[in-house]
Amino acid sequence: MQARTAKRVLIVVIAVVSLSLMIGCAGREYAHKDPYPYSYYHKELPEADRAVETARQAGKDRECPAEFKAAEDLKNKAYKVYSECRTDEAIAMAREATAKARALCPARPRVETMPEPKPEPRPEPKPVAKVVEKVVEKVILLEDVHFDLDQSTLTKEAQMILKRNIQVLKENPNIKIRIQGHTSAIATEEYNQALSERRAKSVEEFLVKEGGIAPARLSEIGYGETKLEKPEPNPELKESAAAQTNRRVIFKIIVE
Repeated sequence: MQARTAKRVLIVVIAVVSLSLMIGCAGREYAHKDPYPYSYYHKELPEADRAVETARQAGKDRECPAEFKAAEDLKNKAYKVYSECRTDEAIAMAREATAKARALCPARPRVETMPEPKPEPRPEPKPVAKVVEKVVEKVILLEDVHFDLDQSTLTKEAQMILKRNIQVLKENPNIKIRIQGHTSAIATEEYNQALSERRAKSVEEFLVKEGGIAPARLSEIGYGETKLEKPEPNPELKESAAAQTNRRVIFKIIVE
């Protein structure tokens, strides 16, 4: 009878102990940690273990060793404090260690390097229009001189004209001229030929003596009545307009 009672008491004790263990281990995890006598800890401590180990596997212990060691030391200290029955303090430490381990070596913000702007192409220079210089032909005008009937002497008007011609010759020192004498149709051809030559000669002498024109620039020739400026249908009219026009000396510019 006593044996049966003792056996029943033992079963009850075992059941009570098992039930207390089951209730006491609720919310805890197994984690064997030497030299501590416990096998089950509040879940925050094993969680800190896993966080530190995950950081180690990720190479955080090499990337930021000082911060990693601080998290690991805080996790180990949590176990020590837990063994001293300072459970709440140990749980707080474990949570802090977990947070530290997970926050190790935060990735540095990437600085996006903007590509350097391509230089804008320089506008091609506009073609410079070639300035074509207009060749302006210089017109040199030498005025004709006229003579009185049967005369080779220069009139005052003829001398004034020749002075203007002298100025033109001085302004154009490179030109040469041929002095051409002419007569009207009055008198014989032989007489008119000689008269035209005298007229050309008197003009040449005036240009040289009065104007200082070099003789090498001058030459003279007489054409008599062979090259009338205006026809004279009635040569006997000595003072006709045609006759007065034909009594002249003209200047031919020689181009060399």
